[in-house]
Amino acid sequence: MKLLLALLIATGAAAPAPAAAPSPNGTWRNAANSVHVRVAPCPRARATLCGTVIWANAKAKADVAARGGALVGEQLFRDFVREDDGLWYGQVYVPDLARTFSGTLDLDGPDRLVGEGCLLGSFGCRQQVWTRLKK
Repeated sequence: MKLLLALLIATGAAAPAPAAAPSPNGTWRNAANSVHVRVAPCPRARATLCGTVIWANAKAKADVAARGGALVGEQLFRDFVREDDGLWYGQVYVPDLARTFSGTLDLDGPDRLVGEGCLLGSFGCRQQVWTRLKK
């Protein structure tokens, strides 16, 4: 046993590193394929994730423009932090309402992201499923 251990140390062999936790980083589309969001570390707090609209169809852009805003470039997911339960917690901005709500992101498989936002606690919650376009 000591010989095997010495051989492993001498050859630089080590135990495999634990696999990194799955990450929602990448580009996602909503179910209607009307909005694409890029999820990446937030610019000001690298330990958090943000999701920014990088593309929207004409109708989605017009709906937000009618309220005086722009959709492309808007940060929909803000300051999400992964907790021990595997969910990401942060703020969800809803451009149609021009309001921000508490929310979660759940990576449900490698190519399915479930976002949920609630008005207050667990009251008035809405879910949206996002499908990965590319990593």
